[in-house]
Amino acid sequence: MTENQRFAVPPVGLWTGALDTVPAARARELAAELEELGYGTLWVPEVAGRDPFVHLALLLSATRRLIGATGIANIWARDAVATSCATKALIEAFPERVLVGLGVSHQNLVSELRGHNYDKPLTAMRTYLDGIANSPYTAYRPATPTRYVLAALRPRMLRLAAERTEGAHPYFVTPEHTARAREALGAGPLLCPEQAVVLETDPSKARAIGRAYTSVYLSQPNYVSNILELGFDRDDLRDGGTDAFVDALVAWGDEERVCARIRAHLDAGADHVAVQALPAERRGLPEAQWRALAAPLAELACG
Repeated sequence: MTENQRFAVPPVGLWTGALDTVPAARARELAAELEELGYGTLWVPEVAGRDPFVHLALLLSATRRLIGATGIANIWARDAVATSCATKALIEAFPERVLVGLGVSHQNLVSELRGHNYDKPLTAMRTYLDGIANSPYTAYRPATPTRYVLAALRPRMLRLAAERTEGAHPYFVTPEHTARAREALGAGPLLCPEQAVVLETDPSKARAIGRAYTSVYLSQPNYVSNILELGFDRDDLRDGGTDAFVDALVAWGDEERVCARIRAHLDAGADHVAVQALPAERRGLPEAQWRALAAPLAELACG
């Protein structure tokens, strides 16, 4: 972990790719609403939509206190100097409101989509962090430090996160993984897992929404390897996962049941949980869930 003072990230925030599905002006309006609802952190992803640094600049400029985080910025999408410069520019404009999550992504999203050689991802990340550390910056410099976390799942990447960054942002995980990650990181670094949720009390409807989500990530070997280490077997993962598997990865039910899962992560050692409300439609906006969860999650964070 860096020697800077620990980043004051709130216990609960939102993770969403849904803001990519609306015009930028509407995304800015929604970010302002989320801040008014009491959410303190907003995570945005990167695949092939809006550049996450540009997106954060748009969203943060529409808010006053909201922390913007990348979940995650793909290290193959830009070189280390570009990432370092973009991060410094954002932090100079929005002091102590930016957290940059970096990740090695996945074979298909690197080799097939971007045309890079996906080889030795741990070494690639270590080299990338060296590049960031050694990057020049000729613009007006920020007065506050840059903050990075790594999209880390397994022990070696978690150790690198602890040694070289503020901590880790594990995705597609359970509270059991959070406990293991905390042990691997040690007491100091930030641990900010993502947790998918569905405010739906009908088991069939909730699991259908959840299974649409799990199916996407079970196509990626990195996630499958991590899930298998948590005690599931390959039969649990067929066709998007058994009901028990979906229930383990997606918290569904009423507000109380969803908040209980968030609490389980916090009790397991998470400093912050990035809550991803899953919309009923693939490119839908989970606005109603964001609004319904705001007060219970704020109460949970204060408790």
